[in-house]
Amino acid sequence: MKKLLTLLKNTITQKSLIQQFSLNYPTKSLFSSSFPLKTLLNPSQISPICTLHTSFPPNFSGVSSFAKFRSFSTSEFSNDTTEVDYETDRDLVIEEWEEEDDTEPEIGDGGAGGGIVLQNVPWGEKVLSIARDVLLQFGDDVKLYSFKTTPGGYIYIRLDKLTNEYGCPGIEEVENYSREYKKRLDEEGSKGQIPDDLALEVSSPGAERLLMVPDDLHRFKDFPMVVSYFEETDTQPKTQEKTRVFFLDSIETETEHCVWKLADVRENRDPASKGRPLNRKQRDWRLKLPYKMLKKVSLYLEF
Repeated sequence: MKKLLTLLKNTITQKSLIQQFSLNYPTKSLFSSSFPLKTLLNPSQISPICTLHTSFPPNFSGVSSFAKFRSFSTSEFSNDTTEVDYETDRDLVIEEWEEEDDTEPEIGDGGAGGGIVLQNVPWGEKVLSIARDVLLQFGDDVKLYSFKTTPGGYIYIRLDKLTNEYGCPGIEEVENYSREYKKRLDEEGSKGQIPDDLALEVSSPGAERLLMVPDDLHRFKDFPMVVSYFEETDTQPKTQEKTRVFFLDSIETETEHCVWKLADVRENRDPASKGRPLNRKQRDWRLKLPYKMLKKVSLYLEF
């Protein structure tokens, strides 16, 4: 059974709920340490199987958290209400989750790069329409950051909170959206409009999110950004890619240019300066780039 329960000890013939909570402590890059605590709830409760993962991004001081909810369809068990007797959660094993591709994010990839990617699945447009419809219940400040479906029957959604300084919706918002969306998917699945065994992951954009140019630049102007860009010089007419940590200085909308200044962070300091801040010349330095020369922009989280 794809994405469902493997029955090891007892024959489970109705829906059950497993919630897994993981606290992920910040590391230099993202989240690596995980200490899971599993709780097996009453199997008589009719509910999809859900897992919750929450994480605090580095140096966000706990102000906002990243949340991720995963849901599996268990419709095959829904028509039987036989009482189930079991002792431990060892009776149930969840098959391995199909993780998103572990590749560098790119603009419009349907993941950390934002955008909509349906991969030509026949039910893609339908589930996207449902996702947008459910989103109307959550006000004007919660939007789809990315949406992706896979031929294997997975739906990945990242929600963007426009009024949050980091763009992260709260855990309850992610949970409530996941619950409402899963409910709608189950309804449509029971009608045969979409597959009835889809797997769903709803999360916030995450620390690795790519910023959209130019809209997100102004939105996150108070944060340093990791900017990968192409630059041409008189001596090197061939375009060369560089990566620096900048603050946004200004945006020239009419000419579609942005002006950057150096962020006073370790990566921009002279190693011989022994941690001293930028000098006057470095603070006054500016770089003007057209939008088209920006390859990738993301938040710098070690500030």
